[in-house]
Amino acid sequence: MNSSATPQLLHRTARCGELTPADAEARREVILTGWVHHRRDLGQLIFVEIRDFSGTVQAVFDPSHALEAHALAETLRSEFVVGLKGRVVQRESVNPKHPTGSIEIRVDLLEILNPAGQLPFLIDEDVESNEELRLRYRYLDLRRPRLQQVLRTRHRLSAATRKAMDDLGFNEIETPILTKSTPEGARDYLVPSRIQEGGFYALPQSPQLFKQLLMVAGFEKYYQFARCFRDEDLRADRQPEFTQIDVEMSFATPEDVYEVVESIVAGMFREIGVTIELPLPRMAYAESMDRFGVDRPDTRFGLELKDLGAAAEGTGFRVFDGALEKDDGTVRGIAVPGAGDASRKVLDRWTDWAKSAGAGGLVWIKIADDGKISSPALKVLGEDGCRAAAAAAGAGNGDAALVVADSRSVCNRVLGVLRLKVAEERELIPEGKWNLLWIEKFPLFEWDEKDQRWYSMHHPFTAPRGEDLPKLADSPGEVLSDAYDIVLNGTEIGGGSIRIHNQEIQSQVFDALSISKEEADSKFGFLLRALASGAPPHGGIALGFDRICAMLTGSESIRDVIAFPKTTRAACLMTGSPSKVDSAQLRELHIDLAPGTKE
Repeated sequence: MNSSATPQLLHRTARCGELTPADAEARREVILTGWVHHRRDLGQLIFVEIRDFSGTVQAVFDPSHALEAHALAETLRSEFVVGLKGRVVQRESVNPKHPTGSIEIRVDLLEILNPAGQLPFLIDEDVESNEELRLRYRYLDLRRPRLQQVLRTRHRLSAATRKAMDDLGFNEIETPILTKSTPEGARDYLVPSRIQEGGFYALPQSPQLFKQLLMVAGFEKYYQFARCFRDEDLRADRQPEFTQIDVEMSFATPEDVYEVVESIVAGMFREIGVTIELPLPRMAYAESMDRFGVDRPDTRFGLELKDLGAAAEGTGFRVFDGALEKDDGTVRGIAVPGAGDASRKVLDRWTDWAKSAGAGGLVWIKIADDGKISSPALKVLGEDGCRAAAAAAGAGNGDAALVVADSRSVCNRVLGVLRLKVAEERELIPEGKWNLLWIEKFPLFEWDEKDQRWYSMHHPFTAPRGEDLPKLADSPGEVLSDAYDIVLNGTEIGGGSIRIHNQEIQSQVFDALSISKEEADSKFGFLLRALASGAPPHGGIALGFDRICAMLTGSESIRDVIAFPKTTRAACLMTGSPSKVDSAQLRELHIDLAPGTKE
Protein backbone atom coordinates (compact mmCIF):
# COMPACT_ATOMS: atom_id res chain seq x y z
CA MET A 1 0.00 0.00 0.00
CA ASN A 2 1.53 3.32 -1.03
CA SER A 3 1.46 6.41 1.14
CA SER A 4 -1.58 8.62 0.55
CA ALA A 5 -2.96 12.01 1.55
CA THR A 6 -5.54 10.28 3.77
CA PRO A 7 -3.82 7.66 5.95
CA GLN A 8 -5.68 4.38 6.25
CA LEU A 9 -3.60 2.80 9.01
CA LEU A 10 -3.60 5.68 11.47
CA HIS A 11 -5.63 4.31 14.38
CA ARG A 12 -3.61 1.67 16.17
CA THR A 13 -5.29 -1.25 17.89
CA ALA A 14 -2.23 -2.19 19.97
CA ARG A 15 1.11 -0.82 21.14
CA CYS A 16 4.37 -2.39 20.06
CA GLY A 17 5.86 -3.04 23.47
CA GLU A 18 2.64 -4.37 24.99
CA LEU A 19 2.12 -7.38 22.71
CA THR A 20 2.54 -10.77 24.41
CA PRO A 21 2.85 -14.48 23.50
CA ALA A 22 -0.89 -14.76 24.25
CA ASP A 23 -1.52 -12.49 21.26
CA ALA A 24 0.52 -14.86 19.11
CA GLU A 25 -1.42 -17.88 20.32
CA ALA A 26 -4.66 -16.12 19.39
CA ARG A 27 -3.11 -14.94 16.08
CA ARG A 28 -4.46 -11.52 16.94
CA GLU A 29 -4.82 -9.08 14.05
CA VAL A 30 -3.39 -5.66 14.97
CA ILE A 31 -2.74 -2.23 13.53
CA LEU A 32 0.50 -0.68 14.74
CA THR A 33 1.88 2.81 14.23
CA GLY A 34 5.36 4.06 15.00
CA TRP A 35 8.89 4.57 13.72
CA VAL A 36 11.25 2.26 11.88
CA HIS A 37 13.94 1.47 14.43
CA HIS A 38 16.04 -0.99 12.42
CA ARG A 39 15.66 -2.84 9.10
CA ARG A 40 17.37 -6.09 8.07
CA ASP A 41 17.12 -7.78 4.69
CA LEU A 42 17.66 -11.57 4.83
CA GLY A 43 17.23 -12.90 1.34
CA GLN A 44 13.64 -12.35 0.35
CA LEU A 45 12.42 -11.72 3.89
CA ILE A 46 12.66 -8.21 5.34
CA PHE A 47 12.67 -7.76 9.11
CA VAL A 48 11.80 -4.33 10.50
CA GLU A 49 11.82 -3.38 14.16
CA ILE A 50 8.94 -0.97 14.81
CA ARG A 51 9.13 1.40 17.78
CA ASP A 52 6.50 3.44 19.58
CA PHE A 53 6.23 4.97 23.05
CA SER A 54 5.73 1.54 24.67
CA GLY A 55 8.69 -0.29 23.13
CA THR A 56 9.57 -2.22 19.98
CA VAL A 57 8.40 -5.32 18.13
CA GLN A 58 9.66 -7.10 15.03
CA ALA A 59 7.62 -7.06 11.82
CA VAL A 60 8.34 -9.51 8.99
CA PHE A 61 7.59 -8.83 5.32
CA ASP A 62 7.26 -11.94 3.14
CA PRO A 63 6.75 -11.43 -0.62
CA SER A 64 4.91 -14.73 -0.88
CA HIS A 65 2.39 -13.48 1.67
CA ALA A 66 2.00 -9.75 0.87
CA LEU A 67 3.92 -8.72 -2.25
CA GLU A 68 2.88 -5.04 -2.23
CA ALA A 69 3.78 -4.58 1.43
CA HIS A 70 7.14 -6.27 0.84
CA ALA A 71 7.94 -3.98 -2.09
CA LEU A 72 7.15 -0.91 0.00
CA ALA A 73 9.23 -2.28 2.89
CA GLU A 74 12.28 -2.26 0.61
CA THR A 75 12.11 1.56 0.61
CA LEU A 76 12.00 1.90 4.40
CA ARG A 77 14.81 3.70 6.23
CA SER A 78 15.46 4.45 9.88
CA GLU A 79 12.90 6.77 11.50
CA PHE A 80 10.30 6.51 8.72
CA VAL A 81 6.86 6.88 10.32
CA VAL A 82 4.69 3.94 9.34
CA GLY A 83 1.41 2.20 9.92
CA LEU A 84 1.05 -1.53 9.41
CA LYS A 85 -1.54 -4.23 9.72
CA GLY A 86 -0.87 -7.89 10.34
CA ARG A 87 -1.16 -10.84 12.69
CA VAL A 88 0.88 -11.59 15.79
CA VAL A 89 2.73 -14.90 15.42
CA GLN A 90 5.46 -16.84 17.21
CA ARG A 91 9.03 -16.09 16.17
CA GLU A 92 11.16 -18.93 14.91
CA SER A 93 14.33 -17.36 16.37
CA VAL A 94 13.50 -16.21 19.90
CA ASN A 95 15.40 -13.33 21.54
CA PRO A 96 15.00 -13.97 25.32
CA LYS A 97 16.63 -10.62 26.21
CA HIS A 98 13.93 -8.60 24.44
CA PRO A 99 10.46 -8.04 26.01
CA THR A 100 8.75 -8.95 22.71
CA GLY A 101 11.51 -11.28 21.55
CA SER A 102 9.28 -14.34 21.22
CA ILE A 103 6.74 -12.82 18.82
CA GLU A 104 6.58 -10.87 15.57
CA ILE A 105 4.05 -9.31 13.23
CA ARG A 106 3.36 -11.05 9.90
CA VAL A 107 2.54 -7.97 7.86
CA ASP A 108 -0.38 -7.80 5.43
CA LEU A 109 -0.50 -4.05 4.78
CA LEU A 110 2.07 -1.27 5.11
CA GLU A 111 1.65 2.47 4.84
CA ILE A 112 4.39 5.09 4.98
CA LEU A 113 2.87 7.94 6.99
CA ASN A 114 5.95 10.15 6.62
CA PRO A 115 9.46 9.41 5.32
CA ALA A 116 12.54 10.68 7.18
CA GLY A 117 15.65 12.22 5.69
CA GLN A 118 19.23 11.75 6.79
CA LEU A 119 19.42 12.23 10.57
CA PRO A 120 22.37 13.80 12.45
CA PHE A 121 22.69 10.70 14.68
CA LEU A 122 21.14 7.27 15.12
CA ILE A 123 18.26 6.82 17.55
CA ASP A 124 19.98 4.13 19.56
CA GLU A 125 21.09 3.82 23.18
CA ASP A 126 24.43 2.32 22.17
CA VAL A 127 25.38 5.13 19.80
CA GLU A 128 27.39 7.90 21.45
CA SER A 129 26.99 11.38 20.05
CA ASN A 130 28.06 14.84 21.14
CA GLU A 131 25.74 16.28 23.82
CA GLU A 132 25.65 19.64 22.05
CA LEU A 133 24.45 17.90 18.88
CA ARG A 134 21.81 15.97 20.80
CA LEU A 135 20.54 19.15 22.47
CA ARG A 136 20.38 20.90 19.10
CA TYR A 137 18.14 18.08 17.86
CA ARG A 138 16.47 17.40 21.19
CA TYR A 139 13.26 16.17 19.54
CA LEU A 140 15.30 13.32 18.08
CA ASP A 141 17.24 12.68 21.27
CA LEU A 142 13.93 12.32 23.12
CA ARG A 143 13.01 9.36 20.90
CA ARG A 144 15.63 7.28 22.69
CA PRO A 145 13.94 4.69 24.92
CA ARG A 146 16.09 5.65 27.92
CA LEU A 147 14.97 9.29 27.90
CA GLN A 148 11.37 8.32 27.24
CA GLN A 149 11.47 5.98 30.25
CA VAL A 150 12.97 8.77 32.39
CA LEU A 151 10.21 11.22 31.46
CA ARG A 152 7.55 8.58 32.07
CA THR A 153 9.02 8.05 35.54
CA ARG A 154 8.97 11.82 36.09
CA HIS A 155 5.26 11.78 35.24
CA ARG A 156 4.61 8.96 37.73
CA LEU A 157 6.50 10.80 40.47
CA SER A 158 4.46 13.92 39.76
CA ALA A 159 1.18 11.99 39.79
CA ALA A 160 2.08 10.21 43.04
CA THR A 161 2.89 13.55 44.68
CA ARG A 162 -0.35 15.17 43.56
CA LYS A 163 -2.35 12.22 44.91
CA ALA A 164 -0.52 12.34 48.23
CA MET A 165 -1.11 16.09 48.57
CA ASP A 166 -4.79 15.73 47.69
CA ASP A 167 -5.19 12.95 50.26
CA LEU A 168 -3.60 15.24 52.87
CA GLY A 169 -6.06 18.05 52.10
CA PHE A 170 -3.73 20.44 50.27
CA ASN A 171 -4.93 22.89 47.60
CA GLU A 172 -2.92 23.28 44.39
CA ILE A 173 -2.81 27.02 43.70
CA GLU A 174 -0.81 28.78 40.97
CA THR A 175 1.12 31.93 41.82
CA PRO A 176 2.28 34.69 39.43
CA ILE A 177 5.16 34.28 36.99
CA LEU A 178 5.44 38.03 36.34
CA THR A 179 6.23 39.50 39.74
CA LYS A 180 8.36 42.03 41.63
CA SER A 181 12.15 41.98 41.71
CA THR A 182 13.47 41.36 45.22
CA PRO A 183 17.19 40.72 44.66
CA GLU A 184 18.31 38.73 47.69
CA GLY A 185 20.45 35.80 46.56
CA ALA A 186 20.65 34.75 42.91
CA ARG A 187 20.07 37.29 40.12
CA ASP A 188 16.55 37.78 38.81
CA TYR A 189 15.51 37.37 35.20
CA LEU A 190 13.97 40.74 34.36
CA VAL A 191 11.07 41.35 31.96
CA PRO A 192 10.55 44.93 30.70
CA SER A 193 7.03 46.32 30.75
CA ARG A 194 5.69 47.88 27.55
CA ILE A 195 2.79 49.60 29.31
CA GLN A 196 4.63 50.83 32.42
CA GLU A 197 7.55 52.71 30.89
CA GLY A 198 10.80 52.03 32.72
CA GLY A 199 9.18 49.33 34.85
CA PHE A 200 10.33 45.72 35.02
CA TYR A 201 8.79 42.48 36.17
CA ALA A 202 10.96 39.68 37.53
CA LEU A 203 10.49 35.98 36.94
CA PRO A 204 10.15 34.29 40.35
CA GLN A 205 13.13 32.64 41.98
CA SER A 206 10.51 30.94 44.15
CA PRO A 207 6.88 31.63 45.13
CA GLN A 208 8.05 32.32 48.70
CA LEU A 209 6.18 35.56 49.39
CA PHE A 210 3.01 34.52 47.57
CA LYS A 211 2.69 31.26 49.46
CA GLN A 212 3.10 33.14 52.73
CA LEU A 213 0.36 35.54 51.62
CA LEU A 214 -1.86 32.54 50.87
CA MET A 215 -1.46 31.53 54.51
CA VAL A 216 -2.45 35.05 55.56
CA ALA A 217 -5.46 34.64 53.26
CA GLY A 218 -6.55 31.56 55.21
CA PHE A 219 -5.96 28.70 52.76
CA GLU A 220 -3.92 26.81 55.41
CA LYS A 221 -2.60 24.07 53.09
CA TYR A 222 -1.06 25.02 49.74
CA TYR A 223 1.17 23.30 47.23
CA GLN A 224 2.28 23.87 43.66
CA PHE A 225 4.59 22.40 41.05
CA ALA A 226 6.21 25.81 40.70
CA ARG A 227 8.29 26.99 37.76
CA CYS A 228 11.19 29.04 39.09
CA PHE A 229 13.94 31.06 37.41
CA ARG A 230 17.44 32.04 38.52
CA ASP A 231 20.02 33.88 36.46
CA GLU A 232 23.09 32.16 37.85
CA ASP A 233 26.04 30.11 36.68
CA LEU A 234 24.99 26.57 35.90
CA ARG A 235 26.32 23.09 36.61
CA ALA A 236 25.09 19.54 36.12
CA ASP A 237 22.32 19.80 38.72
CA ARG A 238 21.14 23.36 37.95
CA GLN A 239 19.12 25.00 35.20
CA PRO A 240 18.03 28.63 34.69
CA GLU A 241 14.41 27.45 34.84
CA PHE A 242 13.44 24.57 37.05
CA THR A 243 10.52 22.96 38.87
CA GLN A 244 10.09 22.71 42.60
CA ILE A 245 7.34 21.19 44.69
CA ASP A 246 6.33 24.15 46.82
CA VAL A 247 4.50 23.48 50.10
CA GLU A 248 3.16 25.78 52.82
CA MET A 249 1.06 25.06 55.92
CA SER A 250 -0.60 27.24 58.55
CA PHE A 251 -0.41 26.47 62.28
CA ALA A 252 2.55 24.22 61.54
CA THR A 253 5.62 23.12 63.45
CA PRO A 254 8.71 21.53 61.87
CA GLU A 255 7.26 18.16 62.90
CA ASP A 256 4.16 18.80 60.79
CA VAL A 257 6.27 19.67 57.75
CA TYR A 258 8.48 16.63 58.24
CA GLU A 259 5.45 14.34 58.33
CA VAL A 260 4.01 15.73 55.10
CA VAL A 261 7.32 15.67 53.22
CA GLU A 262 8.13 12.14 54.38
CA SER A 263 4.77 11.02 53.01
CA ILE A 264 5.55 12.65 49.65
CA VAL A 265 9.06 11.21 49.44
CA ALA A 266 7.97 7.73 50.49
CA GLY A 267 5.37 7.78 47.70
CA MET A 268 8.02 8.76 45.15
CA PHE A 269 10.29 5.93 46.24
CA ARG A 270 7.42 3.45 45.96
CA GLU A 271 7.16 4.41 42.29
CA ILE A 272 10.69 3.04 41.73
CA GLY A 273 10.05 -0.03 43.87
CA VAL A 274 11.90 1.12 46.99
CA THR A 275 10.51 1.25 50.54
CA ILE A 276 12.11 3.79 52.87
CA GLU A 277 11.99 3.56 56.64
CA LEU A 278 10.10 6.36 58.39
CA PRO A 279 10.47 8.60 60.28
CA LEU A 280 13.72 9.82 58.77
CA PRO A 281 16.72 10.40 61.06
CA ARG A 282 17.60 13.97 62.05
CA MET A 283 20.88 15.74 62.63
CA ALA A 284 21.69 19.24 63.82
CA TYR A 285 23.64 21.48 61.46
CA ALA A 286 26.52 21.79 63.94
CA GLU A 287 26.83 18.00 64.24
CA SER A 288 26.73 17.57 60.46
CA MET A 289 29.55 20.09 59.98
CA ASP A 290 31.56 18.51 62.80
CA ARG A 291 31.23 14.92 61.56
CA PHE A 292 31.09 15.37 57.79
CA GLY A 293 32.35 18.88 57.02
CA VAL A 294 29.19 19.77 55.07
CA ASP A 295 25.53 20.50 55.79
CA ARG A 296 24.36 17.85 53.30
CA PRO A 297 26.18 14.74 54.52
CA ASP A 298 26.39 11.50 52.58
CA THR A 299 25.89 8.97 55.37
CA ARG A 300 26.18 5.87 53.20
CA PHE A 301 29.82 5.45 54.25
CA GLY A 302 32.17 6.37 57.09
CA LEU A 303 35.33 8.49 56.82
CA GLU A 304 33.96 10.84 59.45
CA LEU A 305 35.99 13.87 60.55
CA LYS A 306 37.82 13.58 63.85
CA ASP A 307 39.55 16.07 66.17
CA LEU A 308 43.28 15.45 66.55
CA GLY A 309 43.97 18.41 68.82
CA ALA A 310 44.89 16.38 71.88
CA ALA A 311 47.26 14.15 69.90
CA ALA A 312 48.76 17.10 67.99
CA GLU A 313 49.29 19.45 70.93
CA GLY A 314 52.85 19.93 72.15
CA THR A 315 54.43 17.82 69.41
CA GLY A 316 56.69 20.60 68.18
CA PHE A 317 55.39 20.15 64.67
CA ARG A 318 55.18 23.71 63.32
CA VAL A 319 52.14 23.02 61.13
CA PHE A 320 50.13 21.70 64.09
CA ASP A 321 51.41 24.20 66.62
CA GLY A 322 50.73 27.17 64.34
CA ALA A 323 47.10 26.16 63.90
CA LEU A 324 46.48 25.36 67.56
CA GLU A 325 47.85 28.74 68.67
CA LYS A 326 45.00 30.54 66.89
CA ASP A 327 41.69 31.14 68.64
CA ASP A 328 39.70 29.17 66.06
CA GLY A 329 42.55 26.88 65.02
CA THR A 330 42.36 23.10 65.13
CA VAL A 331 43.82 19.91 63.71
CA ARG A 332 41.35 17.48 62.15
CA GLY A 333 41.57 14.37 60.03
CA ILE A 334 39.91 11.37 58.42
CA ALA A 335 40.96 7.73 58.24
CA VAL A 336 40.95 6.00 54.84
CA PRO A 337 40.56 2.24 55.30
CA GLY A 338 42.91 0.05 53.28
CA ALA A 339 45.01 3.00 52.09
CA GLY A 340 48.14 1.99 53.97
CA ASP A 341 49.70 1.02 50.67
CA ALA A 342 48.57 4.13 48.72
CA SER A 343 51.19 5.20 46.18
CA ARG A 344 52.94 8.56 46.24
CA LYS A 345 51.08 9.47 43.06
CA VAL A 346 47.75 8.89 44.80
CA LEU A 347 48.85 10.82 47.90
CA ASP A 348 49.99 13.73 45.75
CA ARG A 349 46.61 13.77 44.05
CA TRP A 350 44.87 13.85 47.42
CA THR A 351 47.14 16.70 48.48
CA ASP A 352 46.22 18.64 45.34
CA TRP A 353 42.53 18.11 46.11
CA ALA A 354 43.06 19.45 49.62
CA LYS A 355 44.87 22.54 48.34
CA SER A 356 42.21 23.24 45.71
CA ALA A 357 39.62 23.13 48.53
CA GLY A 358 41.53 25.80 50.47
CA ALA A 359 44.10 23.96 52.57
CA GLY A 360 47.68 25.14 52.84
CA GLY A 361 48.73 21.51 52.61
CA LEU A 362 47.90 17.96 53.68
CA VAL A 363 49.68 15.79 56.21
CA TRP A 364 49.29 12.09 55.45
CA ILE A 365 50.25 9.20 57.68
CA LYS A 366 50.33 5.69 56.27
CA ILE A 367 50.37 2.57 58.43
CA ALA A 368 51.33 -0.62 56.63
CA ASP A 369 49.74 -3.96 57.46
CA ASP A 370 52.78 -4.80 59.61
CA GLY A 371 52.44 -1.49 61.49
CA LYS A 372 55.29 0.37 59.78
CA ILE A 373 54.73 4.14 59.65
CA SER A 374 55.48 6.44 56.72
CA SER A 375 54.72 10.17 56.67
CA PRO A 376 56.35 13.48 55.69
CA ALA A 377 55.93 14.41 59.38
CA LEU A 378 57.71 11.28 60.66
CA LYS A 379 61.01 13.06 61.42
CA VAL A 380 59.29 15.65 63.63
CA LEU A 381 56.50 13.62 65.22
CA GLY A 382 58.36 10.33 65.46
CA GLU A 383 56.65 6.96 65.16
CA ASP A 384 54.73 7.36 68.42
CA GLY A 385 53.48 10.84 67.50
CA CYS A 386 52.40 9.70 64.03
CA ARG A 387 50.71 6.64 65.46
CA ALA A 388 48.86 8.73 68.05
CA ALA A 389 47.64 11.22 65.42
CA ALA A 390 46.56 8.41 63.09
CA ALA A 391 44.76 6.63 65.93
CA ALA A 392 42.92 9.85 66.81
CA ALA A 393 41.71 9.99 63.20
CA GLY A 394 40.58 6.37 63.46
CA ALA A 395 43.33 4.78 61.36
CA GLY A 396 44.95 1.46 62.23
CA ASN A 397 47.21 -1.03 60.52
CA GLY A 398 46.67 -1.02 56.75
CA ASP A 399 44.99 2.41 56.79
CA ALA A 400 45.98 6.00 56.11
CA ALA A 401 45.15 9.21 57.97
CA LEU A 402 44.69 12.51 56.12
CA VAL A 403 45.24 15.50 58.40
CA VAL A 404 44.58 19.23 57.97
CA ALA A 405 45.61 22.01 60.39
CA ASP A 406 43.84 25.37 60.06
CA SER A 407 40.73 27.15 61.28
CA ARG A 408 37.85 24.83 62.05
CA SER A 409 35.84 26.06 59.09
CA VAL A 410 38.73 25.47 56.67
CA CYS A 411 39.45 22.01 58.12
CA ASN A 412 35.81 21.03 57.81
CA ARG A 413 35.51 22.33 54.25
CA VAL A 414 38.71 20.65 53.06
CA LEU A 415 38.07 17.31 54.74
CA GLY A 416 34.45 17.36 53.59
CA VAL A 417 35.68 17.61 50.00
CA LEU A 418 38.43 15.01 50.52
CA ARG A 419 36.02 12.60 52.17
CA LEU A 420 33.77 12.48 49.11
CA LYS A 421 36.51 12.43 46.49
CA VAL A 422 38.52 9.72 48.21
CA ALA A 423 35.44 7.59 48.89
CA GLU A 424 34.41 7.82 45.24
CA GLU A 425 37.92 7.06 43.97
CA ARG A 426 38.33 4.04 46.26
CA GLU A 427 34.76 2.82 45.64
CA LEU A 428 33.76 3.08 49.29
CA ILE A 429 30.22 4.31 48.51
CA PRO A 430 27.78 1.37 48.36
CA GLU A 431 25.59 1.17 45.25
CA GLY A 432 21.83 0.84 45.47
CA LYS A 433 21.65 2.39 48.92
CA TRP A 434 19.35 5.32 49.74
CA ASN A 435 20.13 7.35 52.87
CA LEU A 436 17.74 10.17 53.72
CA LEU A 437 17.90 12.48 56.71
CA TRP A 438 16.84 15.88 57.98
CA ILE A 439 19.40 18.58 58.80
CA GLU A 440 17.97 21.12 61.25
CA LYS A 441 18.89 23.92 63.68
CA PHE A 442 20.76 26.00 61.11
CA PRO A 443 22.24 29.37 62.08
CA LEU A 444 19.86 32.15 61.12
CA PHE A 445 22.66 34.31 59.67
CA GLU A 446 26.10 33.89 58.15
CA TRP A 447 28.80 36.58 58.16
CA ASP A 448 30.28 37.85 54.89
CA GLU A 449 33.85 39.07 55.41
CA LYS A 450 33.95 40.88 52.08
CA ASP A 451 30.77 42.90 52.64
CA GLN A 452 31.21 43.06 56.42
CA ARG A 453 27.56 42.27 57.05
CA TRP A 454 25.20 39.44 57.92
CA TYR A 455 23.27 37.52 55.29
CA SER A 456 20.41 35.07 55.75
CA MET A 457 21.61 31.47 55.61
CA HIS A 458 18.29 30.52 54.00
CA HIS A 459 16.14 33.61 53.31
CA PRO A 460 15.14 36.68 55.35
CA PHE A 461 11.66 35.29 56.14
CA THR A 462 13.00 32.33 58.15
CA ALA A 463 11.91 32.37 61.78
CA PRO A 464 14.51 32.40 64.56
CA ARG A 465 14.05 29.77 67.24
CA GLY A 466 11.96 31.20 70.06
CA GLU A 467 14.62 30.79 72.73
CA ASP A 468 17.12 32.76 70.62
CA LEU A 469 14.94 35.83 70.01
CA PRO A 470 16.66 37.87 72.78
CA LYS A 471 19.99 37.48 70.90
CA LEU A 472 18.76 39.04 67.64
CA ALA A 473 19.93 42.57 68.35
CA ASP A 474 23.27 42.00 70.07
CA SER A 475 24.43 38.48 69.10
CA PRO A 476 22.93 37.63 65.69
CA GLY A 477 25.65 35.08 64.98
CA GLU A 478 24.42 32.95 67.91
CA VAL A 479 20.80 32.83 66.73
CA LEU A 480 19.58 29.47 65.44
CA SER A 481 16.64 29.19 63.06
CA ASP A 482 13.67 26.91 62.57
CA ALA A 483 15.07 25.93 59.16
CA TYR A 484 15.53 22.40 57.85
CA ASP A 485 16.88 20.63 54.78
CA ILE A 486 16.14 17.13 53.57
CA VAL A 487 19.23 15.34 52.21
CA LEU A 488 19.46 12.27 49.97
CA ASN A 489 22.83 10.53 49.53
CA GLY A 490 24.75 13.73 50.13
CA THR A 491 22.52 15.95 47.98
CA GLU A 492 20.07 18.50 49.32
CA ILE A 493 16.73 17.75 47.69
CA GLY A 494 14.67 20.27 49.63
CA GLY A 495 14.84 23.12 52.08
CA GLY A 496 12.35 25.01 54.16
CA SER A 497 11.57 26.65 57.47
CA ILE A 498 8.98 27.97 59.80
CA ARG A 499 8.36 31.55 58.65
CA ILE A 500 8.23 34.80 60.56
CA HIS A 501 4.55 35.63 61.08
CA ASN A 502 5.04 38.65 63.34
CA GLN A 503 5.73 42.04 61.76
CA GLU A 504 7.92 43.23 64.64
CA ILE A 505 10.19 40.17 64.48
CA GLN A 506 10.42 40.47 60.70
CA SER A 507 11.53 44.08 61.10
CA GLN A 508 14.18 43.01 63.64
CA VAL A 509 15.55 40.47 61.17
CA PHE A 510 15.66 43.13 58.44
CA ASP A 511 17.62 45.34 60.85
CA ALA A 512 20.13 42.55 61.50
CA LEU A 513 20.52 42.14 57.72
CA SER A 514 21.22 45.87 57.31
CA ILE A 515 18.01 46.33 55.33
CA SER A 516 16.77 49.84 56.06
CA LYS A 517 13.15 50.61 56.82
CA GLU A 518 12.89 52.44 53.49
CA GLU A 519 14.34 49.47 51.58
CA ALA A 520 12.18 47.01 53.51
CA ASP A 521 9.05 49.02 52.75
CA SER A 522 9.99 49.36 49.07
CA LYS A 523 10.72 45.66 48.57
CA PHE A 524 8.55 43.95 51.16
CA GLY A 525 6.00 46.51 52.30
CA PHE A 526 3.09 44.37 51.10
CA LEU A 527 4.37 41.46 53.19
CA LEU A 528 4.87 43.58 56.31
CA ARG A 529 1.33 44.93 55.99
CA ALA A 530 0.04 41.38 55.57
CA LEU A 531 1.87 40.18 58.67
CA ALA A 532 0.23 43.00 60.63
CA SER A 533 -3.25 41.92 59.51
CA GLY A 534 -3.51 38.64 61.39
CA ALA A 535 -0.98 36.24 59.87
CA PRO A 536 -1.09 32.74 61.35
CA PRO A 537 2.08 30.85 62.32
CA HIS A 538 3.12 29.00 59.18
CA GLY A 539 5.94 27.11 57.52
CA GLY A 540 6.79 25.00 54.53
CA ILE A 541 9.38 23.65 52.18
CA ALA A 542 10.45 23.54 48.54
CA LEU A 543 11.56 20.21 47.07
CA GLY A 544 13.78 20.22 43.99
CA PHE A 545 11.65 18.07 41.70
CA ASP A 546 14.14 17.96 38.80
CA ARG A 547 16.95 16.92 41.15
CA ILE A 548 14.82 14.22 42.80
CA CYS A 549 13.79 12.84 39.40
CA ALA A 550 17.42 12.74 38.27
CA MET A 551 18.53 10.83 41.36
CA LEU A 552 15.65 8.35 41.36
CA THR A 553 16.16 7.55 37.66
CA GLY A 554 19.94 7.25 37.97
CA SER A 555 20.53 10.18 35.62
CA GLU A 556 23.88 11.95 35.73
CA SER A 557 22.36 15.38 35.07
CA ILE A 558 18.98 17.02 35.56
CA ARG A 559 19.13 17.81 31.83
CA ASP A 560 18.15 14.18 31.27
CA VAL A 561 14.86 14.58 33.17
CA ILE A 562 13.84 17.88 31.56
CA ALA A 563 12.24 17.62 28.13
CA PHE A 564 13.90 20.72 26.69
CA PRO A 565 16.83 21.77 28.91
CA LYS A 566 19.32 24.59 28.54
CA THR A 567 23.09 24.21 28.23
CA THR A 568 25.54 25.27 30.93
CA ARG A 569 25.57 28.68 29.20
CA ALA A 570 21.78 28.95 29.69
CA ALA A 571 21.16 28.56 25.96
CA CYS A 572 18.60 26.48 24.08
CA LEU A 573 20.54 25.16 21.09
CA MET A 574 17.39 23.78 19.49
CA THR A 575 15.49 27.07 19.25
CA GLY A 576 18.52 29.37 19.25
CA SER A 577 17.53 31.29 22.37
CA PRO A 578 18.34 33.69 23.83
CA SER A 579 18.24 35.64 20.58
CA LYS A 580 18.38 39.24 19.38
CA VAL A 581 15.20 41.24 18.88
CA ASP A 582 14.61 43.96 16.33
CA SER A 583 14.74 47.68 17.07
CA ALA A 584 10.96 48.11 16.80
CA GLN A 585 10.41 45.69 19.70
CA LEU A 586 13.05 47.47 21.76
CA ARG A 587 11.41 50.84 21.14
CA GLU A 588 8.05 49.45 22.28
CA LEU A 589 9.73 48.36 25.51
CA HIS A 590 11.49 51.73 25.95
CA ILE A 591 14.92 50.07 25.82
CA ASP A 592 18.11 51.51 24.35
CA LEU A 593 21.01 49.11 23.95
CA ALA A 594 24.39 50.18 25.21
CA PRO A 595 26.77 51.50 22.54
CA GLY A 596 28.49 48.67 20.70
CA THR A 597 25.73 46.14 21.45
CA LYS A 598 24.38 44.44 18.34
CA GLU A 599 20.62 44.24 17.98
